[in-house]
Parts: sequence; structure tokens; C-alpha cells
Amino acid sequence: MAGLDDLYARIPTSEIASRLGVDQGEVDSAVHRLVPVLVSGLHQTSQDPDHASRIESAANRQAARGLLDAGGGLDHNLDAADRGDGHQTIATLFGGNDAEQVASALAKGGAGNRDLLKQLLPIVLPIVLAYIGNQLGSGEGSQQNSESSSRGGLGEVLGSILGGGSGDKTLGSILGSVLGGKGGALGDILGGLLGGKK
Repeated sequence: MAGLDDLYARIPTSEIASRLGVDQGEVDSAVHRLVPVLVSGLHQTSQDPDHASRIESAANRQAARGLLDAGGGLDHNLDAADRGDGHQTIATLFGGNDAEQVASALAKGGAGNRDLLKQLLPIVLPIVLAYIGNQLGSGEGSQQNSESSSRGGLGEVLGSILGGGSGDKTLGSILGSVLGGKGGALGDILGGLLGGKK
């Protein structure tokens, strides 16, 4: 079942920490702050058809790369991040902003250490997108080709990951519980970056 806990379980924080030379607890904490903000920002901007199309395309592309498949997806993803693939994904989805700019904006909003966020973004964003792509490919509305049903499917997947599904909770309250009240502001910051230049 799609959800933040399931998504967290797919992110190999011990391997990421080892590869980055950072304490695992610090990576765990940063991932638990970063992932809801990323998903919330994607959810907010998916209301726009152009942004929804870019998000869905990126999600399907990352899922097709097999990042979440057993057998070494992380090494491939870390190598891809080193080559700049993760950075390209950030630029594509964040209106031309790079990892440095996104990490700085998130850190100013209270999401954590800017330097660690800058390192994590090109690694974690493709994993989050692959997870979304896998959820889109698993059913609910994705078999239909109409643009509106596609956007609805993306919105439903993102909403179910956040735990809101049909809007039972506001994004601010979901993120607020995760980020100690700073979630709404961080979601707005990220939404602004995602909704930037095309």
C-alpha cells in the first residue's frame, strides 16, 4: 500500500550514509523531513496540467530504470547522481533551479542541514519518483490515456502517499506533524520552486 512509511522503507539510508560518509541517524532524520516535503511539493504542482505531465513523465522514467528493483538499484542511482542525472531531474522539475538552490530554500524553511540536503536531493528525488511511477503503473486510472484521468491518477497516488487521498487532511497539517509545524511553509517553498520557470 502506498504511503510514507512504505516509501521510507524503500530508501536505503544506511547505504546512502555509508556512500556519503555521513552518520546514518542524520541521513534517516533528513530523509524523514525531505520526503514528505518533496511529495507535498509534487502534489501541489500536479494540479497544473503541464507540471503534472512533467512529474508523471519523470516518475515513469525513473520507475523504468528499476531504481526500486531488488539487486543494486541504489548503486546505479548513486552513480547516476554522480554523473548529474539526479541534478538534471531536479532542474527539470524545479523550474531550472539546481540542488544548491532547492537545498538552500528548504534549509531556510527549516528542513535541515543545507549541505546534507544538497547531497540527498539528487539521490532521493529519483527514488521518490520511481516509487510514484511504480504506483502509477500498478493500476488506478493509469490504463486510460485521457489527460484528465492521468492527472487524477497522479493526484490520487500523491495524496495516498501523503495519507490524505481524498483531501481528509490538509498538506500543511500532514507536513506540520512531520516537521513540527513548518510543513505548510516548506510545502509552499517547494511548490514555488516546482512551479517556477518552465
